[in-house]
Amino acid sequence: MFRRDFVTLLGGVAVGWPLMARAQQPIPVIGFLHSGLADLQRRQVAAFQRALSEAGYTDGQNVAIEYRWAQDHFERVPALLADLTRRQVDVIFAGGGTAPMAKAQSSSIPIVFTSGVNPVQQGLVASLSRPGGNITGVAFFSTSMGPKQLELLREVVPSAALIGFVKNPGYPYAGVHVQELEAAARALGLKLVVQNIATRAEVSEAFASLRQQSVGAIIVSSDPQFYEWREELVAAAALHAIPACYGLREFATAGGLMSYGADLPDAYHQAGEYVARILNGAKAGDLPVVQAVKVELVINFKTAKTLGISIPLPLAGRADEVIE
Repeated sequence: MFRRDFVTLLGGVAVGWPLMARAQQPIPVIGFLHSGLADLQRRQVAAFQRALSEAGYTDGQNVAIEYRWAQDHFERVPALLADLTRRQVDVIFAGGGTAPMAKAQSSSIPIVFTSGVNPVQQGLVASLSRPGGNITGVAFFSTSMGPKQLELLREVVPSAALIGFVKNPGYPYAGVHVQELEAAARALGLKLVVQNIATRAEVSEAFASLRQQSVGAIIVSSDPQFYEWREELVAAAALHAIPACYGLREFATAGGLMSYGADLPDAYHQAGEYVARILNGAKAGDLPVVQAVKVELVINFKTAKTLGISIPLPLAGRADEVIE
């Protein structure tokens, strides 16, 4: 081999080494954990991915997203978390009420959550402004939506003097929800009737009891367990012909009369922004918890027609989405 050819070969190898090294560098991995069904979370996932893309991260190119869905079975969440921990993902997104379990699983992997209740009360963070530890996220305070849901039901069913509130006695934040609703009901001259549902089998019987008490409308608690039972809850309201308001859009799309609550795609977009910042070197505990303020009103006109309810035009005009 001539010296010039040898030098050229060495130069080619020298140039190739950095390229090969870069190609072999592992890309960061995001563990995306949710308690629900993937099909029902498509809008949220798209918003999450869009936030990452806006920050320069594209799944399959310079980042990998490992999705784990519990399929509406909370008992599966610990195993899914253990799997993500074994995978040594770079950051975990915890949605669908899985944040407390994610925090209990790992104190080292950064965690970004979405939560419908106060994360300080949950014990997730030390404070909203300074979360501390390895966790931060987006809170949309579903329990504070009750008074507005009450006002909306009054517009739809102005003759209803008794309003039922369906809650799970095992949900630790249902008491706060009851207090806020009772205060709002008194201010509107209404009476609140609280009905507990502890198991899926009790759903229909509970709605029958509320009907027997002449309840004119119902608010269903924003409880992760109730999200799992949404088909039964919506069916029971239809069976007993009781107008009901829920906290999440998925209840209205499943046939519920209306929903008023957090705009979840917006919250997931904010969570995606935080995940990107952590991948860029930010520490989760240094990022203040975002308080989501965007809400959406969804009205199911088909259900309203079945119930014989005429939706006031001003209310229909305020709806973010109508289902016909």
